[in-house]
Amino acid sequence: MLDFRVDTFLAVCRYMNFTKAASELHITQPAVSHHIRYLEDRYGVRLFEYSGKKLNLTEAGRVFLSAAITMKDDELHLKKIMEQQSGKGRRLVFGATMTIGEYVMPEALMRFLHVYPKAAVQMVVADTRELLAKLNDGEIEFALVEGFFQKKEYDYLVFASEPFAAVCAPDYQFQREIRRLEDLLWERLFIREPGSGTRYVFERYLEGKNLLLHDFPNLMEISNIGAMKQMVAKGKGITFLYEAAVKEELNNGILKKIELEDFQLTHDFTFIWRKGSIYQTYYKELFDILHGE
Repeated sequence: MLDFRVDTFLAVCRYMNFTKAASELHITQPAVSHHIRYLEDRYGVRLFEYSGKKLNLTEAGRVFLSAAITMKDDELHLKKIMEQQSGKGRRLVFGATMTIGEYVMPEALMRFLHVYPKAAVQMVVADTRELLAKLNDGEIEFALVEGFFQKKEYDYLVFASEPFAAVCAPDYQFQREIRRLEDLLWERLFIREPGSGTRYVFERYLEGKNLLLHDFPNLMEISNIGAMKQMVAKGKGITFLYEAAVKEELNNGILKKIELEDFQLTHDFTFIWRKGSIYQTYYKELFDILHGE
């Protein structure tokens, strides 16, 4: 069982304020101070320091925070295992970014349910930033993300390396002859909303080509991939999406690839969990089931 004083430490880290932490935990501020002093005495380090009136973590405090988040996550996972032992059945709670959740996970979950047909499954779909927060708070066990994350904080396995495709309607009329990426700047571009992993990866790729998203003067932001594909299929513009998201439309002739001489973009879909978890073997076995190994 996790020492209750670690919960106090995590609360202080959330607010960087002893008074607010005390309010959240429904204890007094002196009690919070006592819990932190206990942890500092136990490990022989200072966890917090003041810079003027601002409370900051020390280097040792940052190391302890990473370990404490993992310990909290492991305790919640242990609780789930104990519930399963009491007859409540297997339960899987995880997160996925939108493209992965909608176009990759259905097949992966079919493999999981083949092994555990009576399991209860909850998939949370959100952007990478939200999923990392939920993972750190123990709300989900693991996440499959397309966005970037701090590798020093998480253990991970590459689930897939997925190529992007530039797509348009089969009879789309371009403003000019299309050979290179820059030739598309005159077309209406449908793009995902800020915070989307798909958008972030594409923007970083453009930067490598000395281009910015706003070099496309006719931009349309749409957060729903299905709506975006419908607009493109009706000839209203072009888009760049993972091939997994347009596979069916390409196979059925609803969309077609725009062949470009200078566009090759592939990005990893990554299975992540808290670094240092005592349940690493469990996560790797789960990865194998979902991945089909």
